Amino acid sequence: TGYHHISTPTHFLQHFAIQLFQYFNSNAALHTKDGFHPLVQAACQVHKTDTVSFNIAKVIVVGDVAVGKTCLISRFRKGAFDKNYKATIGVDFEMERFEVLGVPFSLQLWDTAGQERFKCIASTYYRGAQAIVVVFDLSSVSSLAHARQWLEDAMKENDPSSVLLFLVGTKKDLSSPDQLAQVEQEAIRLSEEIKAEYWAVSAKSGDCVRDFFFRVASLTFEANVLSELEKSGSRHVGDII
Repeated sequence: TGYHHISTPTHFLQHFAIQLFQYFNSNAALHTKDGFHPLVQAACQVHKTDTVSFNIAKVIVVGDVAVGKTCLISRFRKGAFDKNYKATIGVDFEMERFEVLGVPFSLQLWDTAGQERFKCIASTYYRGAQAIVVVFDLSSVSSLAHARQWLEDAMKENDPSSVLLFLVGTKKDLSSPDQLAQVEQEAIRLSEEIKAEYWAVSAKSGDCVRDFFFRVASLTFEANVLSELEKSGSRHVGDII
């Protein structure tokens, strides 16, 4: 597993401690504020890293076969593009570790199969997600059209009020500027409708891949801490994770 520091003033990312990772498009963002919620910042400032276990968020990645779900995750984990395509059978699982506002945090990345015959297997892993990433191919209009059904299937197993949604277009490098603009217009419209945050990425070039996963980690971390603070009435992140 990889280990990543988020929002720390290091040479690696050069972001201040209170900054969220930026959205991709302001017209289709979960929110556009720059910093973490004040309660989250306050809770993290008083926490002691040596007394805290890892906080974990479950992220399920769904979408049509061959849209690039596995390549997207692999590009982030390994920093390189895997040219050898192998269809996911059932579900693959990866754990990625981060540090957000000085607090250890992990994303469980559940890479689900896109083939129809594996849907029943994959859907058993949908439950309990903090984030759902619906992936489509920017060069395939049909894969965008199918995104809504993938989301509906995933939401059957989850509480809509507690899940963050992301709509991610892959293979950005294969689209002409005109084609990209046309598909993005439809994707942003869908994102607004389903209340998802839209991103366009390229696993081949790496364009926006790292920023996307850091954004997911930032927002799921914030949502997790706020949820636990609300449940427990605690002011200290060390009390809740």
